[in-house]
Amino acid sequence: MSSRAGRGRFITVEGTEGVGKSSNIAFIEDKLRQAGIDVVATREPGGTTLGEEVRELLLDHRHSGMSVDAELLLMFAARAQHIEQVIQPALTNGQWVLCDRFTDATYAYQGGGRGVSFERIATLEQWVQGALRPDYTMLLDLPVEIGLARAGERGSADRFEKEQQTFFEQVRSAYLAQAESAPERYRIIDASRPLDKVQQQLDGVLQTIIKEAVA
Repeated sequence: MSSRAGRGRFITVEGTEGVGKSSNIAFIEDKLRQAGIDVVATREPGGTTLGEEVRELLLDHRHSGMSVDAELLLMFAARAQHIEQVIQPALTNGQWVLCDRFTDATYAYQGGGRGVSFERIATLEQWVQGALRPDYTMLLDLPVEIGLARAGERGSADRFEKEQQTFFEQVRSAYLAQAESAPERYRIIDASRPLDKVQQQLDGVLQTIIKEAVA
């Protein structure tokens, strides 16, 4: 099948540093393609030429003095372009979109981590996205100290990865609070387990999603 009839499904993958998003997103994409689903895999911030340039600004150590509001607005500027150029056209075309982070990350990192009020984020969310929200969000969750240890093995840290552990504890707490408030959308995956066990969890969730889509 190319997808379910009409608008495609929008799946996002979230998590703090070191949870294994890259390898698990590749696994999800492969499973969806094996099921005959036409998938557009993308990421935030990024996904477009403009978005990727904004991503470089956001992650670059040269901008360590960036104000919280500037960071927040850059996130949504990249997101606006991403939605218009990539996400909405794909969904309208019946394709499924698999996105490495989306607005839940803004609530977690800028809200939980930086202390931006959720009301301010929600205002921008409504302005930029309208009614667009993910259909499903996979939250790869594990203790922060384990994630930071894993992330430290990848090489040089970006501007976010250099934050203190307390910052990431706040990010994780914000993610878990969001998952609790929207259980119909969120699927929490225990990312502390070995990779094959993590992907078994993902496979079970994906089978359910695919069955729902073709029902």
